[in-house]
Amino acid sequence: QVQLVESGGGLVQVADSLRLSCVVSGVSFSTYVLGWFRQVPEKEREFVAAIRWNADIKDYSDSVKGRFAISADNAKNTLYLQMNSLKPEDTAVYYCAAGPLDHFYRDYDEGNEYDYWGQGIQVTVSS
Repeated sequence: QVQLVESGGGLVQVADSLRLSCVVSGVSFSTYVLGWFRQVPEKEREFVAAIRWNADIKDYSDSVKGRFAISADNAKNTLYLQMNSLKPEDTAVYYCAAGPLDHFYRDYDEGNEYDYWGQGIQVTVSS
């Protein structure tokens, strides 16, 4: 059974940092792409970052590039998202996701290519 469980969200101030964690069970880090997405009410789900752990490939949306860092610890079955220099526009529910490698052709930013999702966790950045 595949399960993804996020933690680490909360309320922070502008320019603060926060690290999200996602414990992933039931999938292999070697054969899956792991990603982070976010969503605010009445808006489309937005790609944030993705990682191919065994290929050391990382991808970021332009809105977070240089501020966020995605990483994965295979031994701990955990995906991370380190968020620095947070802005009010980063406020959203954040979701971790996993999709088999053969779903992806070139990019990793299409949510439909991910099969499994966490329940989501709120991040609020207050000004």
